[in-house]
Amino acid sequence: MTALSLRALNRALMDRQFLLTRTDHSPLEVIGRLVALQAQEPNWAYVGLWSRIHGFTQSELTALLEDRQVVRSGLLRSTQHLAAADDFRRLRPLLQPVLDRTAGSSHFTRNSTGLAAESLVAEGLDLIGGGTLSRKELARRLAERHPGRDGRILAGEVELRTPLVHGAATGAWGSWGNRSAVCVTPAEAWLGQPMATAATAIGSTDSAKELIRRYLAAFGPAGVKDVQAWCGLTRLGEVVADMNAELRRYCGPDGRELVDLADAELPDPETPAPVRLLPAFDNALLGHADRTRVISDEDRKRVMPGQAQVRPAFLVDGRVHGTWSLGTGTLRLTPFRPLRATDRVALEQEAHRLLPFVGGTTVSYSDAVATRSS
Repeated sequence: MTALSLRALNRALMDRQFLLTRTDHSPLEVIGRLVALQAQEPNWAYVGLWSRIHGFTQSELTALLEDRQVVRSGLLRSTQHLAAADDFRRLRPLLQPVLDRTAGSSHFTRNSTGLAAESLVAEGLDLIGGGTLSRKELARRLAERHPGRDGRILAGEVELRTPLVHGAATGAWGSWGNRSAVCVTPAEAWLGQPMATAATAIGSTDSAKELIRRYLAAFGPAGVKDVQAWCGLTRLGEVVADMNAELRRYCGPDGRELVDLADAELPDPETPAPVRLLPAFDNALLGHADRTRVISDEDRKRVMPGQAQVRPAFLVDGRVHGTWSLGTGTLRLTPFRPLRATDRVALEQEAHRLLPFVGGTTVSYSDAVATRSS
């Protein structure tokens, strides 16, 4: 097998994530290529597209949400994602076992002891009635039906166990952070089309193979553990083995076997990678179990400090070099180590380009380390 360096894997990831060169593809095409964009805080998905698409505007994604071509709902790893409507219809049933596993964790089960999951889902759907209901109201009504139980946890379990879509009013560009007024609608009512059936999704080897192909197109080359970490499904090694004839195999820097689409091209490892500002929870940082192709283990602790946090980060030469934040109109850069003069200029230029998009007015550094050249 051909051996791939860490730099080769980095450039492959940057290329497939549209971070090596911004693309002229439409937002819908880019979302489809990336399979889904993590979006538990809605504004960050917009920033992710801005970093990948030439001339991207907020109105483009908002229009897709309003036209129901893109939906926001629980998907990969039981977290909120944006996905093309047709992809969501096919992928959510395939990934439902992952969401059910989350709903079966102690956080939910200790609140629903003695209450059958099927009955809870049926109650939730009955309360929503095929229309739209706020999460808060759904929680209140469920609590009324089940005194002594936390309605918010019951509502969260319903949302995990059955596909509910968030409307554009709370899934589109707006206030920063999670939205307290999120409303949910049954996916089939929102999309006007049925979800894929269990026969074509859950447990379907063909569906799992297609998911792996889509993953590799956006994140490959990668190992089986990487695919599983990205989507939450398990026992995919058997599926990958069955795809042997259509995959190319490599040896990673640590000796692990990596696979890729047979016709996928790898960019020259020496291709320059421009400075990029990534949003919180960006795909590029969350698509692998072994993330050293884009972030060191030391820096990973700074960007992902726990409690489900993934801070906005910036890339220098294709790798995480620091974090950034936005507050009171200031975009604040926090490098983890000194920047070369040329990289500092490129970073400041990219930050100033982002300012009007996020409503900022000033760029500053939060650490004097950035003012020193290495």
